[in-house]
Amino acid sequence: MVYLYHWLAAMNFSGRVIALRKQRGFTQQGLAETSGIHVQQIKRYEAGHAQPTAEALKKLAISLHVTSDALLFDETERSPSDDLALQFEAVSQMPEEERKIIKALLEGMIIKYQTKQMVGNLSS
Repeated sequence: MVYLYHWLAAMNFSGRVIALRKQRGFTQQGLAETSGIHVQQIKRYEAGHAQPTAEALKKLAISLHVTSDALLFDETERSPSDDLALQFEAVSQMPEEERKIIKALLEGMIIKYQTKQMVGNLSS
């Protein structure tokens, strides 16, 4: 999610769950009912005493209308810069064949860069 809430970035998982739950107008019980996760487990997540399984993370993300990455990572850990995000958004609107070409170009440039980095490290 490109426009991820900047105020979430400084929080950890439990803080993000609390903030998003409140923003969506859920009580802990309401989030439990919406997600299908027991309210005691929601309380443990919010207190920082437990981490969710992949399935629970998926349920929370769906209930809170965010990606699982938004719950787990700081914005800078997983999101592209704004200019790249806008370009990726534009590419996502292109026909499949165009996207395949752009993906191949990106993969080629990434491999070229990584190879250059490895060669540079070997010569150091």
